[in-house]
Amino acid sequence: MKFLMNLVLTAILVILLSYLLPGVAVEGFFTALWVALALSVLNFIVKPILVILTFPITVLTLGIFLLFVNAFIILMADWLVSGFVVDNAWYALIFAILLAIARSLLIKTNEE
Repeated sequence: MKFLMNLVLTAILVILLSYLLPGVAVEGFFTALWVALALSVLNFIVKPILVILTFPITVLTLGIFLLFVNAFIILMADWLVSGFVVDNAWYALIFAILLAIARSLLIKTNEE
């Protein structure tokens, strides 16, 4: 149940961020649900591999490079889900940062 609530919350955030950022577009709520599910799967499977592969540059940049890993995950979700469009890597980076901040604030509030 908690996973489904987080999934719906992420889908709502994806829709809100698509209204805020001109370089991000999503067709509707069901597409946003697919995006949220794709992000969950990619964060579970692909992100740990990318973190291990990019560990040296992550250490050199004191962890800042992980933001670019998150942006790459967003671009992969763009490639996987039709109806979700991110114009370029900079919009993906901004989208990833705003999504992470919003999710951390809302999920922390939701747990209390």
